[in-house]
Amino acid sequence: MSDSADIARDIRELVRRYFQEEPSPPFIEGETPIPLNVPSFGWEEVWEAMDSMLSRQVTMGDKVRRFEEMFADYVGVRHAVMVNSGSSANLLALSVLSNPLAPRPLRPGDEVITPAVTWATTVFPIINIGAVPVLVDVELDTFCLDLNEVERAITPRTRAIMPVHLLGNPCHMSRLMEIARRHDLLVIEDTCEAHGATIGDRKAGSFGDLATFSFFLTHHVSTVEGGMLVTDDDQLAELARALRAFGWVRDLADRDAIAARHAGIDPRFLFVNIGYNLKPTELQAAFGIHQMGRLEEFIEGRRANARHWTEALRPYRDWLWAHEEREGTRHVSFGYQVTVDPAAPFERSELVASLEEWGLETRPIMAGNIAEQPGLQRFPYRTVGDLPNARFIHSNAFFFGNHQGIGERERMAAQHYLLEFLDRYRGVASAASPNGGQEVRMRDGAL
Repeated sequence: MSDSADIARDIRELVRRYFQEEPSPPFIEGETPIPLNVPSFGWEEVWEAMDSMLSRQVTMGDKVRRFEEMFADYVGVRHAVMVNSGSSANLLALSVLSNPLAPRPLRPGDEVITPAVTWATTVFPIINIGAVPVLVDVELDTFCLDLNEVERAITPRTRAIMPVHLLGNPCHMSRLMEIARRHDLLVIEDTCEAHGATIGDRKAGSFGDLATFSFFLTHHVSTVEGGMLVTDDDQLAELARALRAFGWVRDLADRDAIAARHAGIDPRFLFVNIGYNLKPTELQAAFGIHQMGRLEEFIEGRRANARHWTEALRPYRDWLWAHEEREGTRHVSFGYQVTVDPAAPFERSELVASLEEWGLETRPIMAGNIAEQPGLQRFPYRTVGDLPNARFIHSNAFFFGNHQGIGERERMAAQHYLLEFLDRYRGVASAASPNGGQEVRMRDGAL
């Protein structure tokens, strides 16, 4: 064995020992913070990335292709195209569908329906391609698209629907796909927070023309930064591979035939389309390869935490709502979301301040009602109605961390922090109070 191989073997063993022997400080309730997320990677991911660095094969290559194959197989689709972030995956998806080589491409001024409660980079790529986002209200019991409002939103200019499986809760995809078929609309699933969520026997992300995933540090699968576009459509997959990397021919299945048609151009530097530099690295894929083997364990841990907190909070169902797993679906609980009822004897801000003081980190529901964000006001968009549920969620809902780093002690501590606050209000009358004039379409979404 060569000296370099011996050194690599020693480094691998040292990395393994470092992670196994790294002291884990004890959790102390009331003192140790419970963050929104803790890194889910271990020595295997770190070593796999170091192996790429030691080999000097660090740009998009064999490990990226291996991770793409693993992820496509997991979701149950033919193609997966890795990129450098989930936001880039959304940009790539919209760019593919608006490219001249796409079947009936989206054109400037076309409308794309999407939920008013989502992350900014669901909506902004619609604007990036010159289309018009149409913001539709969501259900209070799922935070997903209200399909009745989707039906109201459709006009002759509507060309696509971009549902979001928000916080790991899968949308009503069977009915949504029926609406799309009836109106000849494209469907782009934003599945960035819903790895492994299911509707019936199918994974979220396997229904639409295209779907996107994020592998940011906080997500079910983490490559630190990274994302994936998936599809069953061979033509759209080829377009995605070209647009991901400058419009390059290099990653295309028929690159040799294309090169033969352009014999006067060096095939190593042949560009057949416009494009971006959204390429991932081998280091990111190195993490993903090992994360896939832990994904189901991560999901089941999150679901167990959510069930536990939901049961603990049932006595306060008149004050707090949460999302329970709908029959026939699997909710993968990206975070644990809580909505404060208007009749509760406290405000969301009071509960959030108390939890933060204990060290339980919280955050709003993504960007809240995106129609209230100032960045959107600079560009054309349309709303359907006055979005009462989105406005209500913006003001009354939040979530806290739910991840593989939450063990029994952290789970019980979070429960204690919640109940300690709620117990202050025992015996307080919970007569309904005005909700700022908001008309909220109540659903059976209480705990």
